[in-house]
Amino acid sequence: MLVDQDLCIGCGECVPYCPVGAISMQGDLAVIDFDECVECANCQRCAPCPTEAFVQQELVWPRVIRSIMSNVLVVAPNTGIPGRGTEEMKTNDVTGRFKRGWLGVGIEMGRPIVGARFRDVQKVAMAVAELGVEFEAMNPVTAVMADPRTGKMNPEILDEKVYSAIIEFAIPEDKFPDLMTIVERVSEEVDTVFSLEISARCLPGGDLATTPLLEKYGCWAAPNGKTCLGLGKPPAKE
Repeated sequence: MLVDQDLCIGCGECVPYCPVGAISMQGDLAVIDFDECVECANCQRCAPCPTEAFVQQELVWPRVIRSIMSNVLVVAPNTGIPGRGTEEMKTNDVTGRFKRGWLGVGIEMGRPIVGARFRDVQKVAMAVAELGVEFEAMNPVTAVMADPRTGKMNPEILDEKVYSAIIEFAIPEDKFPDLMTIVERVSEEVDTVFSLEISARCLPGGDLATTPLLEKYGCWAAPNGKTCLGLGKPPAKE
């Protein structure tokens, strides 16, 4: 994204609308730090710019990956849906994607203020690849891996910054301790933040199978923090 300097009147109204802090006032005009901008278009779409000074430049490879991963209105070519992950992980109760004894795992990197560089996404992906996981095919992060077996990314995008990126895969429940060991180790190696998302079938009594797993490692959990009900669809059969 760019600011048309001939249109900008320096009101500063746009500055707080950038989720990664890429907009600042330089003298009497607003400017965008091009390297920090994640191409989410939040400034153009939401900021109350009185002169409509924001201009979307043509996005080409590899910068276009910023828009795919950061702009909620951009459809990812490999999934056919907007967003940084898949739909199935959020609707497991009706899709039955993850069976009992299995955990769906999402590692979401970045989010407001800090964002994430693909260099750090690669570090995490390659670390969890040690478990022999199969990365979710219908995911834009997997689509830009040079080698999905190792989690190695296309080298052209390593310095690209995005609002967030979600690494997705499934593991047997008994692999959870190994996953936590890897996550704790790699958390010290990346220059961003990430959250660990776990999806699993509820136990017969309705309790969450993931709660005791997370409590064992002293992790704070937000049960059902993001649940899509799949209204109109019957629950998945066991």
